[in-house]
Amino acid sequence: MNWQFNFIKNQSTKVGFFLLLGTVFSGFTGLGLSSVQAHEQQHHPSSADHKMVTIPPGQPIPKVDLIVHPDARQGWNLELKLTDFKLTPENVNQAMGSHQEGHVHLYINGKKVTRIYGNWYYLPELPPGRHEIRVGLTGNSHEMLMVQDQEIGDTEMIEVPK
Repeated sequence: MNWQFNFIKNQSTKVGFFLLLGTVFSGFTGLGLSSVQAHEQQHHPSSADHKMVTIPPGQPIPKVDLIVHPDARQGWNLELKLTDFKLTPENVNQAMGSHQEGHVHLYINGKKVTRIYGNWYYLPELPPGRHEIRVGLTGNSHEMLMVQDQEIGDTEMIEVPK
């Protein structure tokens, strides 16, 4: 699904200012998105480094439907509709207890950005161009859940005009 957005010049100026301010602030505090990405890459350099677990025969196969909603102000609200899968942030980094619980990994343009522990996630403004937004279901200890040699996940595209 493709979404296109046009921002009023004043809104773009405000957004640019706050993004610049956030970048400067994150440089001093180390709390910016780049720090999150660096932390995730340090602990999970790429999805290829994650253990893959195939759902055993006879077990319910979890599903995720990613729906991208434009935010009224800026960015997007990502909605995750889950079937046969429960988000269990309280069990993160523990041994896999069930193939039907865990969390979601969010990838933008093929790079892991963060973990998602709830059914909604706010995604701020992206630079102009086409962006692939992908989510994948993972077990509590970050195992990529698979079925028939395919990661269980969903992908949507966002087109941001120049």
